[in-house]
Amino acid sequence: MVMAEVATGIILDIINAYNGFLSNIPVGTRSFINLFLLVILIVAYSIIFWKFYRFIATKNIFGLNLNKYNKSNHRTVEKLLAGLLYFVEYIIIIPFLIFFWFAILTFFLLLLTVSIDIDIILIISALVISAIRMTSYYKEDLSRELAKLLPFNLLAIAMLTPGFFNLERILENFSLLSGFFDKVIAYLIFMIVLEIVLRFFDFIFSLFGLEEEGEEKEA
Repeated sequence: MVMAEVATGIILDIINAYNGFLSNIPVGTRSFINLFLLVILIVAYSIIFWKFYRFIATKNIFGLNLNKYNKSNHRTVEKLLAGLLYFVEYIIIIPFLIFFWFAILTFFLLLLTVSIDIDIILIISALVISAIRMTSYYKEDLSRELAKLLPFNLLAIAMLTPGFFNLERILENFSLLSGFFDKVIAYLIFMIVLEIVLRFFDFIFSLFGLEEEGEEKEA
């Protein structure tokens, strides 16, 4: 709640500062400033998702391999450390990285969409990120295509929606961010549970060689 209040206060300060800035310039110039800021927003959205779509669409995102730091010579201790490092890498670090991209997508959708409740935006973001992550365990090429197409299709839909080019509406949407902080925990838990389930089935498939057989047939 404290974070939400702080974020709301910052957002209101930004809105007030922007309105104060506009009040000191000629009326004819305001439309050009609004258009320029919208272009910056769209370009930032496009660059971020174009540069980093491979990140979220990769099954083993960083390939951290924390197990290389396991230097124990005792077999029991080695297995325990290997399990602990696997847990840290795949059940803690990677889900939080995935959640970071969920938050980024939610932020941009909040700015780009018109008259959509924060709950709907959160569900859309969760569906997009979850679909990308699930397909990454099947075929990373498919996951990359989804990671490219879905965000840009959402952008195209937003741009064709009446009211999209109203910058004041975008600034007002900032105030909805407080709802994100209020409900973020549930989605964080969902991302962690999803990654755990995907890792479990990936382990089962690799244990029985099902993954390798599927790749050989396709080749």
